[in-house]
Amino acid sequence: MTNGTLPSGNTTHPSPKNSETPTIWQIEINPAAGQPDRLGQARLSNAYDLGLPQSLKIAGTRGFLIQGNLNKSEITRIANGLLVEPVVEVFQAGLVGDPVFTNSSCSKDAVVYVMPLPGVTDPEAESTLMAIRNLGFGVDAVRTFRKYGVSSLAESDLQRLITRVLSNASIEMPISGKLELRELQLGRPYDFQLRHVPLEHLSDEELIAVSKTWQLSLSLQEMKTIRDHFLALKRVPTDIELETVAQTWSEHCSHKTLAGRIQYKDESREMTFTNMLKETIFAATMKIRKELGENDWCVSVFSDNAGVIKFDDQYNVCFKVETHNRPSALEPYGGANTGIGGVIRDTLGTGLGAKPICNTDVFCFAPPDISFDQLPPGAMHPRLTMKGVVSGVRDYGNRMGIPTVNGAVYFDRRYVGNPLVFCGNVGLIPKDKSFKQPQANDFIVSIGGKTGRDGIHGATFSSAELTDESEITSGGAVQIGNAITERMLMDVLLKARDLNLYSAVTDCGAGGYSSAVGEMGEKIGAEVWLDCVPLKYDGLSYTEIWISEAQERMVFSVPEKNWDAFRDLCAAESVTATVIGQFKPTGNLDLKYGETLVGSMAMSFLHDGRPHVVRQAEFTPKPETDLTLAGSVDVSAHSFNKDLLSLLGSLNVASKHWIIRQYDHEVQGGSVIKPLVGVENDGPGDAAVVRPVLNSRRGLVIGCGMNPYYGDFDTYHMAASAIDEAIRNCVAVGADPDQIAILDNFSWGHTDRPSTLGSLVRSAIACHDVAIAFGTPFISGKDSLHNEFSYTDEKGARQTISIPATLLISALGQVNDVKHCVTMDLKQAGNRIYLVGETGNHLGGSHWSLIRGGKGGSVPKVDVASAKTTFRSLHKAIQGSLVRACHDLSEGGLAVALAEMAFAGGLGANVSIDNIKVAGASTVANGQALTSSDAVAKLFSESNSRFLVEVAADKQAAFENLMSGSEIVLLGDVTEASDLTILSQQTPLIQLSIAELKKAWQSPLDWN
Repeated sequence: MTNGTLPSGNTTHPSPKNSETPTIWQIEINPAAGQPDRLGQARLSNAYDLGLPQSLKIAGTRGFLIQGNLNKSEITRIANGLLVEPVVEVFQAGLVGDPVFTNSSCSKDAVVYVMPLPGVTDPEAESTLMAIRNLGFGVDAVRTFRKYGVSSLAESDLQRLITRVLSNASIEMPISGKLELRELQLGRPYDFQLRHVPLEHLSDEELIAVSKTWQLSLSLQEMKTIRDHFLALKRVPTDIELETVAQTWSEHCSHKTLAGRIQYKDESREMTFTNMLKETIFAATMKIRKELGENDWCVSVFSDNAGVIKFDDQYNVCFKVETHNRPSALEPYGGANTGIGGVIRDTLGTGLGAKPICNTDVFCFAPPDISFDQLPPGAMHPRLTMKGVVSGVRDYGNRMGIPTVNGAVYFDRRYVGNPLVFCGNVGLIPKDKSFKQPQANDFIVSIGGKTGRDGIHGATFSSAELTDESEITSGGAVQIGNAITERMLMDVLLKARDLNLYSAVTDCGAGGYSSAVGEMGEKIGAEVWLDCVPLKYDGLSYTEIWISEAQERMVFSVPEKNWDAFRDLCAAESVTATVIGQFKPTGNLDLKYGETLVGSMAMSFLHDGRPHVVRQAEFTPKPETDLTLAGSVDVSAHSFNKDLLSLLGSLNVASKHWIIRQYDHEVQGGSVIKPLVGVENDGPGDAAVVRPVLNSRRGLVIGCGMNPYYGDFDTYHMAASAIDEAIRNCVAVGADPDQIAILDNFSWGHTDRPSTLGSLVRSAIACHDVAIAFGTPFISGKDSLHNEFSYTDEKGARQTISIPATLLISALGQVNDVKHCVTMDLKQAGNRIYLVGETGNHLGGSHWSLIRGGKGGSVPKVDVASAKTTFRSLHKAIQGSLVRACHDLSEGGLAVALAEMAFAGGLGANVSIDNIKVAGASTVANGQALTSSDAVAKLFSESNSRFLVEVAADKQAAFENLMSGSEIVLLGDVTEASDLTILSQQTPLIQLSIAELKKAWQSPLDWN
């Protein structure tokens, strides 16, 4: 490449166009006789969720369009050899527009084709094209489609069916009636034209208009800073320069709120943060590491794509959890699909590359039983969102051969229109490969997927509020992943790593090349040759190439001497590898298209030039009040049977087996404790245990903690409780409490409001305080802000729904020998059951309070000193084989935990709650204190740091002696009986069969 200058005019490179009309074959694949129409049935189920009539009928067909110089015999060979499973499927083939398809088996009152929009990744089509060419057939292009026949539906409902069930406007186009296409080629030759964006004479309103029109999500002060920068340079910025700054300064990439300057005030303090993230989350970790000294087991924190900690003499492990909320709101399958794909690439891009060993996921949805008429305009039905998100994570993880071992699902009506999707990955990395350093004059190499228009403005879109029009205006921010491509990329990356062929690697995620190259070259400088980037199709502008977030791409720093070996290795694995530039020690980012310099910026301005805004934050905690309920509470025989069944059947407590059983949690052979445990593998495990090195018994423990309801009271205690829950989930299966690392994921509403930002700052302060007290360092994290959904109601008024303040804490623990790990299911009749930990009257925000329509009350607090003692003592008991089963107490409290342990183990339990001491005020119902109300708190309080523990009778003395520093209560016994009995003063407050309990727990989400 030659040096260039930024021209002031336009430059054009015309390209020839092909005017010949190609031949397009249409292959439709239907279920064979007697086989179910699963495609049609799935869409019919979704249609019923929208309130469409039960008389509706939908038939579904999948198919392929193949463009090429082929005859009918060759198309038949392709269909039989590649596309059809002859035992359960049949096909028909002809040219597009052939009358044979007019009266096909899918033909009904209305026929609708659904195809990916031009430019949207079509992984199945890509794989099919490659396979057909490998068979020796000359094929130009392949596209997939779905075809639906619809009957018994009024015309007025047909459009709703098409737009809300059969297709998604963000990524797909529906075609009613006959399919007519002239060609499948997606692109057109690109006419190069350099664009400038004059800013110097624009008013404040006009600068904001530029930010909105270009989807930059930049504030007025940021736009002014950019304008003044280029005025000082005495030139007009190009479009690519403006886009590069927007990507680099986006909330997603720079965390400008959490890492910003904030003046904070609450009931007891006033604080000014220069960098809030650094002074809370990061400061806690630095303090812990300093106190650990030579025993510090952190390796790399907050400096790479994932946090890295020590594991054994040969390996370190890394952990990262990402959010993918906005894309999942628009296109649930693609958003979640690329969310898990992206976080896998985060660990692949950590150090010199970690091998992904397991996935995690946490989802937040509105309740799936909301009726369609209760949805705000433009919001997808939560049942459809849930199905799409789960299948997106399932398909990507399963196809890559990575087990999904841990997670959670939370429901709240405030997530309507704005679901939360957290995806995590744990990776194993050799100790000597844990750091990277790009070198001057190394080639910038891109490998993996090709570049298209998918995901453009994804990073800046994440800083925008969702509205009822987001599906239309921000569809370009949605991507579709291809797990097979990423699997191939992963395999070649690990081989190249072990051959020492590169000096640095990173994920090409949010912001595309602009982020990946900009970050890698920050301390050096880089020159990028955009016309060298391999494209999915013609027609992309240089700016689209630069900011596209097309999936399955990674960027490497490869020494020139290693390029031939690196390229040949990729070619041998059928992975595309291309030199797209060079790291040059100029301190600048220079972008070229052909011989034209289309962008040139100082790295210092990109990474350090963003203006610092001092934001105001304030928090006023709600005063604690007595818990008041909608109805009365009767404390008598069997009076809480209904409460326990209602709790087990509430969505946040109920079994998530419908989700879990779609995931492969056995692949790679290292899973020790799976997501579901017990005699029938259907009980709720507390945390997962994985052996990452199969010839070693050392294990990793993965857990999490979250309860957004507590945030409605005080986000400090919400955050503290989330940390406590994540730690105790790990301790419950055997993790060492003194070697647990944690991650934070903040998802909040619009933080431009001082009260909303104040609630976030308060939770970060809690993270700082509690992490230091527990000695659990944060090693990585992520934030997702502006999670609100706006719409116009039936009266024409603008309404906004903000998500509840949501903090996910993910935990990564370790065990020396997995043989000492325990599960939560009861093991043997005659064993004793203990409650470990202190119980308080913590019913505020509890699940019992929710089912009872309660208001007020006290949320759980964390007494770290007693919790640490409890955790350490219990760990010793587990390591000493004194514990047969252990279950943490969380949602629903003691009664729910006992029920879960009983039906998971297929055994009964007979316990008394008389000896449990309850700290705090009595429960109040309708203004009257319940004199025997301690029973309510004993049964349903959600106090932190507590466990139920099963101990063999002959180990009682040893267990009690070891736990002498903690509060423990002997409750009763495991029984052969098939029921759970919970007594108070000899009265059975709860007496239910374990079959009833399990049915109540499994029924709500027992979907087909």
